[in-house]
Amino acid sequence: MDSAVQRFLDYLMVEKGLAGNSIAAYGRDLAQFVEFVKSKEVNSPGELNAGIAASYVESLSRNGFARTTMARKISALRTFAKFLVRDGIVGEDFTSNLESSRPPSRLPATLTVQEVELLLSQPDCATPIGLRDRAMLETLYASGLRVSELIGLKTDDVNLGVGFLRCLGKGSKERVVPVGQVAADFIKRYLTEARGSLAKAKQSEFLFLSYQGAPLSRVMFWKIIKKHAASTGIRKRLTPHTLRHSFATHLLEGGADLRAIQEMLGHASIATTEIYTHVSKDRLYEVYELAHPRA
Repeated sequence: MDSAVQRFLDYLMVEKGLAGNSIAAYGRDLAQFVEFVKSKEVNSPGELNAGIAASYVESLSRNGFARTTMARKISALRTFAKFLVRDGIVGEDFTSNLESSRPPSRLPATLTVQEVELLLSQPDCATPIGLRDRAMLETLYASGLRVSELIGLKTDDVNLGVGFLRCLGKGSKERVVPVGQVAADFIKRYLTEARGSLAKAKQSEFLFLSYQGAPLSRVMFWKIIKKHAASTGIRKRLTPHTLRHSFATHLLEGGADLRAIQEMLGHASIATTEIYTHVSKDRLYEVYELAHPRA
């Protein structure tokens, strides 16, 4: 079993080109499955069948895993089973009868334009850290980047003259995204007024740096946005992804084409982007109820 899983992970890396974090997540989920089947004295892929797969899913449910976690683990098992069939290791897909345990669709949290402006105005641009924070928040809202893409930006990735930046998304896929004039102006100010003092004479290719001159981590950025969100008085739960969701929703409400939004967000499927049409409809209902005399 262990060698079959390793072959599968190698396949994900070499042939599918998945990112290291994604491969590691598959490895963790399948390690749990292997541990389960070994407890049932199943030691080779050829012994796997639909009954064992169903028992595994039942064990996940008994152990109290959240529906989102169960859905991910089942998806990993399905992908593994298809690989085994493809390579002729097993004769048939032993997961074909499993229920997907798809979690209920949840609409992403978004901010209004006024709330975004309030959040962006919180950093103190008179300090290098504050100017860096403002530039980061402006960039996130202007481009819809994921946090990992934002903190991974290099100085060479940003072309402020043309108004575009280049980022590396999921699966190491590169895309070019426009960045607005306001965000570009704050990035320029950060580069000329703040980055040098943060770098502390260290050489770094990364655009946004910590006060020690090192690249920022996801946890660091989470603390940054949490700090500034606390100052706004906004009661909504804000996360680093909130600005990405707000970016997409405001574009859609402004009349942007869904395919263009998909391209800017780096979604592999238009179905992922379509969730923002539901958010936009909710916003239309809010406007209707507030504005119509018979609402």
